[in-house]
Amino acid sequence: MAALKPVEARYGAVHNIGMAVVAIVMIVVAIVHFATNSANAPTLSLNDSRFVLFAVLAIAMAYYIYLGFSRFANRQPQIVIDHDGIVLGFGRNRRLAWDDIQWVKLRRLAMRPQLQIGVAPEVFLAADLRLSQWHLDDSLRPVRGVPAAILVRDNGLDMSAAAMLDAVRAFRPNLVKS
Repeated sequence: MAALKPVEARYGAVHNIGMAVVAIVMIVVAIVHFATNSANAPTLSLNDSRFVLFAVLAIAMAYYIYLGFSRFANRQPQIVIDHDGIVLGFGRNRRLAWDDIQWVKLRRLAMRPQLQIGVAPEVFLAADLRLSQWHLDDSLRPVRGVPAAILVRDNGLDMSAAAMLDAVRAFRPNLVKS
């Protein structure tokens, strides 16, 4: 039997550059709209609620411009599934060995399947993954109700969660839970 090749998921170039371009277009459209319709433009004052709203939206769009370009430029794999286990990138760069993983399954949230990885509690604590419910753009999250599980969102990756599950199934079929 031939040795299995590692499976790598990277940030998708089209998705992330598209996110940056859409954010730029939104800012340009707002500026052009207010430049051509100056009577309708908000006043440059914190007392004007429309100015505050558009300022916050501009900051959010600037963040997504930065995020889109930085992810577009980052060609390092964010998920690696190989004969040693699973490497979680996304700024954490932690390897979970197959012996430390208890189960892997797909969970459907709305329309998108997401990969869930259950690990031994002591390994979960030692990994220090800095998971948060509030990071809306983060691809790693805790699983509610399961204390030692990681949710991997495939948003912006070049591989779907279902394909990642298939890779896990190829390396360790006994860990896949339905």
